Amino acid sequence: MNEQGRVRPAQHRDDAAILTLEELFPSDRMSLRSVRHFLKSPSARTWVAELDGAVVGNLILLTRKNSCVARVYSVVVAPQARGRRFAERLVRAAETEALALGLKQIKLEVRADNAAARALYAKLGYVEAESLPGYYEDGADGLRLCNTLARDRPPQATLSPPSGADGSPTKA
Repeated sequence: MNEQGRVRPAQHRDDAAILTLEELFPSDRMSLRSVRHFLKSPSARTWVAELDGAVVGNLILLTRKNSCVARVYSVVVAPQARGRRFAERLVRAAETEALALGLKQIKLEVRADNAAARALYAKLGYVEAESLPGYYEDGADGLRLCNTLARDRPPQATLSPPSGADGSPTKA
């Protein structure tokens, strides 16, 4: 048993597990169609976190042609994975990929009331760039966070072969 778990690039067979994680957030979840779209889209990169062979987290990173900015579309970590740094490891994997693609910045949106996620992102160097009143479907406020990627200090991703919060459930 690997108590640390691993983070790896998602595969098409991960679609049902990613959808199950999305159900942790009924007011803000993706459809199976959307999950499958992201898994095959050339402008999306998706990673999953595994613990004892089960998918316990995922992150979707979106890129745009002719842009130097990537966007973290979704980060989800299941309750049973708390305290294992999966959210941090997923974000670091996305940052590593963004640097490899020559991108300069990552942006994401987070619920203003999600203290655990905000603390994690602050620890990882993300700064609040914009307040988003009523941003979420349930009327909750959001925040747009940004992190400028530095080539001289690449993020320490912890990807496990094959290639391709901690705390309560987290979705950015």
